Amino acid sequence: MSRHGQQVFQLLPVLLHYHHPLLPGFVPGKVPAGVCHFLPNRRQREFIDELCLAANGCQGLHDESPEIFGLYSMGSTSSVGQCRHSDLDVWVCYSHQLPAERVELLQQKCLLISKWAEQRQVELNLFLIPDNKFRTDNQQWVEGESCGSAQHLLLLDEFYRSHLRIAGKKLVWMFAPGKLGPNYDKFVAEQFANGTLNSDEWLDLGGFARIPAEEYFGAALWQLYKGIDSPYKAVLKTVLMEAYSHEYPDTQLLCRHLKGHFQTAEQLDERQDHYMLMLKKVTDYLGSIGDSARLDLVRRCFYLKVSEGLHLTHGDDEQYGWRQQLINRLVAEWGWSADKLAYLNNRANWRVEEVKAAYGELLDALMHSYRNLIQFARRNNISESINPEDIGILSRKLYAAFENLPGKVRLINLKIAPNLSEADISLVQVPEGKVNKAGWYLYKYGLSPGEIIGRSPLEYNTYISKLVAWAHFNGLLVPATRVHLFNQGSDVIHQHLREFCRDLAQTFPVRCPAPTNLALSRPCEVRNLGIFLNLEVDPTSCWQGKAIEFSAETSDPFSFGQQLENLVGSVDILYRNSWDEIRTLHFSGPTAVVDALTTILGKMHQDASGPESLNVFCYSRHFRSLLRTRFEQLVKESVKLRLARQQDSAIKTLVLGREKYGIFFERRGVSVQKMENAVDFYNQLSAQKQHRHALRLDKTEDRTVPDIVDAYASEGLMQFFFEDTQEGFNLYILDETNRIEVYPDVFGSKDELVQSINRFYTSNHEHQPPAGNFANFNLPQYYEIVAGEDGQVQVLPYRSIKEDKDSTRACTG
Repeated sequence: MSRHGQQVFQLLPVLLHYHHPLLPGFVPGKVPAGVCHFLPNRRQREFIDELCLAANGCQGLHDESPEIFGLYSMGSTSSVGQCRHSDLDVWVCYSHQLPAERVELLQQKCLLISKWAEQRQVELNLFLIPDNKFRTDNQQWVEGESCGSAQHLLLLDEFYRSHLRIAGKKLVWMFAPGKLGPNYDKFVAEQFANGTLNSDEWLDLGGFARIPAEEYFGAALWQLYKGIDSPYKAVLKTVLMEAYSHEYPDTQLLCRHLKGHFQTAEQLDERQDHYMLMLKKVTDYLGSIGDSARLDLVRRCFYLKVSEGLHLTHGDDEQYGWRQQLINRLVAEWGWSADKLAYLNNRANWRVEEVKAAYGELLDALMHSYRNLIQFARRNNISESINPEDIGILSRKLYAAFENLPGKVRLINLKIAPNLSEADISLVQVPEGKVNKAGWYLYKYGLSPGEIIGRSPLEYNTYISKLVAWAHFNGLLVPATRVHLFNQGSDVIHQHLREFCRDLAQTFPVRCPAPTNLALSRPCEVRNLGIFLNLEVDPTSCWQGKAIEFSAETSDPFSFGQQLENLVGSVDILYRNSWDEIRTLHFSGPTAVVDALTTILGKMHQDASGPESLNVFCYSRHFRSLLRTRFEQLVKESVKLRLARQQDSAIKTLVLGREKYGIFFERRGVSVQKMENAVDFYNQLSAQKQHRHALRLDKTEDRTVPDIVDAYASEGLMQFFFEDTQEGFNLYILDETNRIEVYPDVFGSKDELVQSINRFYTSNHEHQPPAGNFANFNLPQYYEIVAGEDGQVQVLPYRSIKEDKDSTRACTG
């Protein structure tokens, strides 16, 4: 650990054992304190004595009656997988009989302690664990580093195989015989009853005969979610889940292997290192199914995770020598060449080509395991134990990170390499009629023949803004990068391209804070919007030396001058949404203005918040300011109309060149209609009014769709709304194009309906080839329509109501 990491680790039990205003994490009130059997070591004693002096002669901190059963780290701490920057995951175990208000105070204290550690550049995650957590139904929710309902007994397996007791009671499970299976609880109860075990000294979190099949779907989603930030570790753990499922129902849990070594070994060695156990497990599994490609990848993932920085900084220091010896022995067993080792050891200097290859390989492996686990779930005819809200949150995060969609900027550097900046990038346009496909190509070299001939492009797209955005958000394009342009068919000039790169960098930071769970549980909203006019097509570019005649009546840049010319030739849009996706759009031609406007308005549901930032830029040779101001005004007015909550519909007319268009704003969307004359306009207006209400399937009753359902309409999403009735519940379904279906007074279980819908969606992409979208993470969203305390109707994420039988099943064994 770093010096600060060691300090946090040493002081953590002191901070939770005592409760004093001078200690980090102090919260007023009767906060649970006192860690069972905590005796400070020398460093901790020195800290306590210094604290007493600071308290102006206080005779020492008072020991409280212990209310915290124990502190246990889990994860990589003390294993071969730990590095200087590893986070600390610590379980704070307490009695389930502690009043809820006091548990909340302890939670507040833990959050303050984590913030104190963060100020020392240490990531400390404290998880409050009641002693009966694994004997009751899992009611936790995904929150930050907490996996919520995504894992339950699989989480206990990971804890038992990786835990380290920092302070507090010893764990019964580590000393109980390994063959008890379903008889574990009975055996332990007998030991406590006859006095063999003393509850003051021992903590029992429970045992298990096997992992229930229901957990594998949630575990797969959770490990993929973790893979966004730790892809190498996620590949190991996801293949481990696959290996577990392969052995089902007689899964040989790693925690059992570790316990066997622990109980029989005379000294600590690598057989008790859970990273080594995990490597052996996945190696044996992949070998048994003949998957040599993934076996090689798993070994490389293990090597990169475990050897981080060793060959660069630590050499043969005694502190790291044991780790280096272990790695050297494994590499020899694997028969790796010197070139392969040198390539992996040079990861800090990998460039974009290596990162793209690594990204593709890691994602392939993760999705391969995910598909296998979904097939396992269907073979066993299981329903998901993970609750619908957690499915929504995890799947949205995965959708934002991994789903490859047109116009979306894909971020390839999942902490694979530290720096992808390039000295030069080139953008080359190929016009129609050439051998290569028409469009734009991105290279990481200059344009001289010696540099670019024979080189493969990094990316291709039909429009230039997508390539520049890709280079910016993936870290290739930085202020020092030289940008080269070879243009064969558009109005892009080098000066305007440089301005676009600068405007993009100043408007959109490369990284933003991760989206909140609340944001992920709601339809996505446009957060930051950038609009770039006439980058590729500039109608004013040919005006050099030309006299322009216009008057007050013909000064609108959308219908300008005596010729009534539309000065907007192309519109490029880039936006970041509330799920932290980055999307690009491109429009050109005479209708680019209305096409761009209606498309971006379609990304906004009526109850959404407006964009936090809206910036319009223009690259015309002439009338740049006029165009930018007029377009910005149009967008702001249109956004205001789209998000207005008090009206059912509105109409805005717009003249482009010599053509008139009507833009119709309704609760469920925005549409546009070309108007040849006034009669057409009023006919269309009348038709819009007649069809404003939703199509209803329940013909026998005059049911209308609640306004709040229309207000949530969001393109590209399947949304299900439940509204309780005396007879059952009404079901409103909004599809990806905002068409609606209504099912009144539905009988039966909402949970079963949700599970069956999710099974359909997760299986939808099973037979897709690896080159296509790997998985459909855009799972439906589920909501409840409820009345708030003020009587106002509101929409809340749907949370399943667990059956008693589920609770019983979760704690068997």
